[in-house]
Amino acid sequence: MGMTMTQKILAKHAGLDFVREGQLIEVNLDLVLGNDITTPVAINEFNKFGIDKVFDKEKIAIVPDHFTPNKDIKAAEQCKFTRQFVLSKNIKNYFEIGQMGIEHCLIPEKGLAVAGDVIIGADSHTCTYGALGAFSTGVGSTDMAAGMATGKCWFKVPKAIKFILKNKPSKWASGKDIILHIIGKIGVDGALYKSMEFVGDGIKNLSMDDRFTMANMAIEAGGKNGIFPVDEKTIEYLKEHTNREWINYEADKDAFYEEEYEIDLSKIRPTVAFPHLPDNTRTIDEVGDIEIDQVVIGSCTNGRISDLRAARDILKGHKVHERVRCIVFPGTQKIYLQAIEEGIVTDLIEAGAVFSTPTCGPCLGGHMGILAKEERAISTTNRNFVGRMGHVESEVYLASPAVAAASAIKGKIYNPELI
Repeated sequence: MGMTMTQKILAKHAGLDFVREGQLIEVNLDLVLGNDITTPVAINEFNKFGIDKVFDKEKIAIVPDHFTPNKDIKAAEQCKFTRQFVLSKNIKNYFEIGQMGIEHCLIPEKGLAVAGDVIIGADSHTCTYGALGAFSTGVGSTDMAAGMATGKCWFKVPKAIKFILKNKPSKWASGKDIILHIIGKIGVDGALYKSMEFVGDGIKNLSMDDRFTMANMAIEAGGKNGIFPVDEKTIEYLKEHTNREWINYEADKDAFYEEEYEIDLSKIRPTVAFPHLPDNTRTIDEVGDIEIDQVVIGSCTNGRISDLRAARDILKGHKVHERVRCIVFPGTQKIYLQAIEEGIVTDLIEAGAVFSTPTCGPCLGGHMGILAKEERAISTTNRNFVGRMGHVESEVYLASPAVAAASAIKGKIYNPELI
């Protein structure tokens, strides 16, 4: 029996010729990632090891992005504590104010994730980098600490699910709609501790931004990781963003998958996840009449330039509904600057939206967009749990930037095809 993409990457990094599902292995890491919430906890654990330096100052990345720019004194103290650790250990990849971005948009942009890597991050959406053909997954702060100290991490080799993508999505069906459709189909535990491996001719019709979005939300189906094969678009992206060498691992033809699903992209409709789980999905045709108070466009899931372009294409020449607050969060400073240069910022501000510097703030109910009791938001973020973006009696609906922008205009969840 052969190996999947994920199994091949893990085997290589464990120094083994073959691994099988369920096997416990210790692997060498290419990158250890943390943010301003999880890193302070990891630092405290790291200090217990009684060592003076990290395993490799080039293979650790720290990105303060959740409560930054600092929302209060506690957040400022957390970032100061993290900053002092970074300076004391001479960690090279530290991105704060001025260089900042939402970590899972910034890491690929900086060329710190490439095909064939093994990456851990103390943030559940570290699975984003599977879009580049890497094995990347979220871990706890203790594992992050051990990773910073040793450059190694223990894994149980995950089982795998194959998603065969075919045909081409329609104009307003994006990676967000595809992954919401999949999560709605298999459930929030449908891929629990499994590798979600995307294959098929339909992949060529997905942009890299679509793939980042889909890999990002693998965790919302319980997945250990999501991963895409390396193709011409992947290689083009890697060449543009890094000089690092990468390895293209391909699944063996006789690799075993616990389940297989065929997804016809041409039949995917704009999709909305209703409260309070990402698998509570309905197509835009089934939504009904649901008024909203706030629209959030951005996050590590949908804060890339194509997402902002989609929002602009809908909103330009229109006005945000008088009852609605529309907040836009570009994924990185570079994306923000590109949006300025393309006139996207002007178009969205003229439509009545407000732009923010890159931050995770509203996604986790941290700051800059908190919901009050009984308020509703439609958001391009990744989770809609109870109280996720504010009051426990608020509601969050997940959707693509196109659906979010159309909803901003109409003051209710709306089909972008009708704008």
